[in-house]
Amino acid sequence: MNIAVLSGKGGTGKTTVSTNLALALKSNYIDCDVEEPNGFLFLKPEIKETQKVMVEYPSIDDNKCISCGACVTACQFNALAKVKEDIILFQKLCHGCGACEIVCKYGAITYKKREIGKIEKGTTRNISCSRGVLNISEPMAVPVIRQLHAKLTGEINLIDCPPGTSCNVVNSLKYADAAILVTEPSEFGLHDLKMAVELVKMYDIPFGIVINKDDGKANIIKKYCKEEKINLMGVIPYRRETAILYSKGEILYDDSKHKDLFDKLSKEVKEVLSWN
Repeated sequence: MNIAVLSGKGGTGKTTVSTNLALALKSNYIDCDVEEPNGFLFLKPEIKETQKVMVEYPSIDDNKCISCGACVTACQFNALAKVKEDIILFQKLCHGCGACEIVCKYGAITYKKREIGKIEKGTTRNISCSRGVLNISEPMAVPVIRQLHAKLTGEINLIDCPPGTSCNVVNSLKYADAAILVTEPSEFGLHDLKMAVELVKMYDIPFGIVINKDDGKANIIKKYCKEEKINLMGVIPYRRETAILYSKGEILYDDSKHKDLFDKLSKEVKEVLSWN
């Protein structure tokens, strides 16, 4: 079973929930937040395997190219441009679709590969951990996320998604059987939570909500869950000791109070989601 953990916005505690819940469920942990993969800072796995993520890009043979511009017209991503009599390639805009090579009548275009990131795998506390890491200055994270998903194994995979509701999140949700939406009791939290809810509903993914930084009082998130009949699976209290542990890069699950909290949450997850 693949469980995606996502949030409508950054800073809600998505990675905190993901890493600690992975230990409570004894599941594999997969960090798809490839632009800021922070999960390993807490789980500290021993990395045993590293794989390069490669993408294709067009290479133009100047001896064959007559600068007709057919490739520029065919490119839907503005990765090619005709400047006077030259064809200019913007390498990082290329999606590797192959259209330019198909329309070139002179055989001037072939494809090469370049590295945009890597996949790292390791183990810690008897669980398997994987993460994607996008190279600095690379604009497209989706190829890294796709390669990370291609390696999913095991009975339970906890997928730590990127924040927001962008195409990176959509690709992280591609193989999800269920979802946990992490939010905070604020107007911004509610606003972005609603977008995340619409996203998982669009793909008909069973889901529940976890509130982080909860003060134990009535708030707008609890009201929203009640009105929309959404399962509120649990809350993480707003405590000073929680912030201290987190700021030190320590796992909350090692603390007895927090262990009980995440063990309870793991049971609730099994009950709320279609567990099989």
